[in-house]
Amino acid sequence: MPYLHFDKTQMANLQDSLFKELLITNRQGAYCSTTLVGCNIRKYHGLLVVPVPEIDDENHVLLSALDETVIQHGAEFNLGLHRYQGGHYSPKGHKYIMSFDWDKVPTWTYRVGGVILKKEIVFRRQKKFQILIRYTLVDAHSKTLLRLKPMLSFRSVRAWTHANNAANTGFTPVDQGISMRLYEGYPDLYMQTDRPCEFKYDPNWYLGLEYPKEAERGYGDVEDALVPGYFETELKKGESIVFSAGTTEADAKLLEISMSGEMATLDHHDSFVHCLVNAAHQFRVEKDGELYMMAGFHWFKARARDTFMSLPGLTLSIGERERFEQYMDTATKALDDFLERRDISVDIYEMDQPDVLLWAMWCIQQYSKHVGRKECYEKYGVLLKRIAQFIYDGKHENLFMHSNGLLYTNGHDKPVTWMNSTIDGRPIVPRSGYIVEFNALWYNDLCFIDQLLSENGKTEEKNMAKKTKELAEKVGKSFKDVFLNEYGYLFDFVDGQMADWSVRPNQLLGIALDFCPLDIHERKRVLDICTKELVTPKGIRSLSPKSGGYNPLYTGSQTQRDLAYHQGTAWPWLTGFYLEAYLRVYKMSGVNYIERQLIGFEEELFYHSLGTIPELFDGNPPFHGRGAVSLAMNVSGILRAIRMLDKYQNNQ
Repeated sequence: MPYLHFDKTQMANLQDSLFKELLITNRQGAYCSTTLVGCNIRKYHGLLVVPVPEIDDENHVLLSALDETVIQHGAEFNLGLHRYQGGHYSPKGHKYIMSFDWDKVPTWTYRVGGVILKKEIVFRRQKKFQILIRYTLVDAHSKTLLRLKPMLSFRSVRAWTHANNAANTGFTPVDQGISMRLYEGYPDLYMQTDRPCEFKYDPNWYLGLEYPKEAERGYGDVEDALVPGYFETELKKGESIVFSAGTTEADAKLLEISMSGEMATLDHHDSFVHCLVNAAHQFRVEKDGELYMMAGFHWFKARARDTFMSLPGLTLSIGERERFEQYMDTATKALDDFLERRDISVDIYEMDQPDVLLWAMWCIQQYSKHVGRKECYEKYGVLLKRIAQFIYDGKHENLFMHSNGLLYTNGHDKPVTWMNSTIDGRPIVPRSGYIVEFNALWYNDLCFIDQLLSENGKTEEKNMAKKTKELAEKVGKSFKDVFLNEYGYLFDFVDGQMADWSVRPNQLLGIALDFCPLDIHERKRVLDICTKELVTPKGIRSLSPKSGGYNPLYTGSQTQRDLAYHQGTAWPWLTGFYLEAYLRVYKMSGVNYIERQLIGFEEELFYHSLGTIPELFDGNPPFHGRGAVSLAMNVSGILRAIRMLDKYQNNQ
């Protein structure tokens, strides 16, 4: 039985199966996403969702859904499922699903009387945007017709489609199919099959489709979809038909070959780790010769902080050094532009955030741990020196080194850290001044640069290493003086005479990084407080329940969710740093505890979006998953933790 498997009983229970989502990307910026029962519950869902750069930098839903109908002896059995206004479902095809499996590709098996039909979906990983859906008639005792009814949207993932007279409902015949383009500016959508099919033209708007996940998020939740007609063909037992939807015309005779060839290149979803590896690959996007890492799905883009925080876990932790270097080639262009005060020439956003340079140096440090410091120095030594000098010289507009060596940031008016939620443009968590993770990273980065240059640098670089070491010693002393409080944990930030006493997870970086200014006893006290107040089975709380403003439930309107976003919700990516700190403090005696913590995430692969980790969880039981269905930082954090645990066990 495949690792990701759901039986008929599970699929028939809509309260459960309706909210299990799946995501397939083509690594070119397009994706296919829906639910296990094929009922779209988000405006971001669709079988073919593609970027249309001629319009904007968002994705656009072209093919929203494809309804299947099995016809025998004149009786029609519709396998589709849609939710309409008022919570009404029609048709109710989920009752025919015998099982869902995902080994290499998502696979549904339907049973209608004596008919057994198998459906498989593949999204081709190429520059052309093309989804392939294969239907195989596994068993039937009499003549069987299969009808395929496409539902079209042609809209941005951030907009809605409603019935209108502006849509071009006409079609153009192509090789064993048709092409359509509802609105100017969009590409044509080619819908074809690999065997002759009759297309019955009968355009109609299906009105009042309802998306409960959008209602849950406090947004509008109703739209309409255009059904231009349907394709119909006869299948005999053992026969298959491949349906293709894409933005370029395909060779219909080769669709089966294309699908089989693509499937042969796919990896198995046969374990916890392999699912996360596949999830790591989903964030990859190649565009204009550059490799980007999406921060998450469905609505995130490539962001600088997320890129550097996620890159080691999504590449090095799964043995993909070359992929790391390819991502870094693109990211280095963004860093070069920023350091030289040029417009950013690649599509990486938020490069001006003050901690981005600190995370970039940490990211390079992780590379050195995998390939060796000499090779790291040869490849990234110059970049490291440039970043450090940029900070030394005070060239960043919002990152200032004070006489005590610590870095100061102004975060009163706009968010400057990963805790970046806002209301009316103002930060909900206005972290400003000396920020704990900024300065933990700063101390760690300085020690790393000293280590790298002392071992590999030329004479002038060794002089720089000496000065860096002296600065690191100053920073380490100041860090303890400023952040370590009388109760044994670290202030979240200190701004003049104001210190934030909230117990937050950012202090974990102060004890998890390779170089730490605290001694083992101080680190243990910090760790124990974090364990007691912040750890949940699904990640680390963004705020202790004992601190003021604790708001653990990420539900309700946009404003309600923003108020909870960093005020008690649990974040899986922090688990990587927590477990790293735990191993440093408790050594081998912490291994069993870490294994138990990781087990808590394995069950999440069967909820939310299959095979991956969602954006965040409620901070209180039962710890519901919330937000985006897949977040790069979270997948990275768990993969890093697994890698650390394996390495630690193998070295004992």
